Formats: sequence, structure tokens, C-alpha cells
Amino acid sequence: MTYLDTHVVIWLYAGQLVQLSTTARGQIEQDDLLISPMVVLELQYLREIGRLRTSSSKIVSALEKDVGLRACDLPFSEVVEAALDQRWVRDPFDRLIVGQAKANDAPLVTKDEKVLANYKRAIW
Repeated sequence: MTYLDTHVVIWLYAGQLVQLSTTARGQIEQDDLLISPMVVLELQYLREIGRLRTSSSKIVSALEKDVGLRACDLPFSEVVEAALDQRWVRDPFDRLIVGQAKANDAPLVTKDEKVLANYKRAIW
């Protein structure tokens, strides 16, 4: 299984596969895809502040059908426990998204340089 960061979800939904690296595309094509529920919340936040036009539920629903994306159902307490170790990031969205992937010792596809530098399973 592989987790996707918020911007990767947005690019997949928009069909902007050219935004993804060859390595990221390969990982997405070969693995089951998960997102943290925090990605759903961040997508909705981006809509509320006017940076996205589409609701989080519409984006996630479309990607569930198109690529089999699903939200991870790990208990929140496990995610928070893993996120506590991510002291290198102050953004609560990123901290929990990385924590979710770390709780499953899974890769996270992201272009975020800070995540790439600090989470050993980050892929770009």
C-alpha cells in the first residue's frame, strides 16, 4: 500500500499526471492507494479558502472509482502516536499525513521537499 499526499490527490483528480515524477507514477500504478483522512479534511479546507472548486467528497469519490483510492481506517490514536515523532514539521495536516503513513510503515508519494528530507519512506 502507498499513501498519497494532498497535492498528489489533486493532480490525479485533475488528470495532471505530467505533474508526477516517473517514480511517483510507477508507485501509484503498482500499489493499492490510501489517503489519510487528514487529506480529506485538507481538500475541504482548500475548497473553503477558494483554492479548490470541488468538494473533498467529490474528489475522493471520483478517485475511489477511477484508481481504487480509499481512506485509511487506522485508529486515530495510532496515527497521533506516530505523528508525535514528526517534530520536524509544524503543519498539522502534514504531520498527521506523514504520521498515518509511518503508522503503517508505508511509502508516501509527495513532492514536498521537507517531507522528502525527513520521512525515509517518502517517494518522489
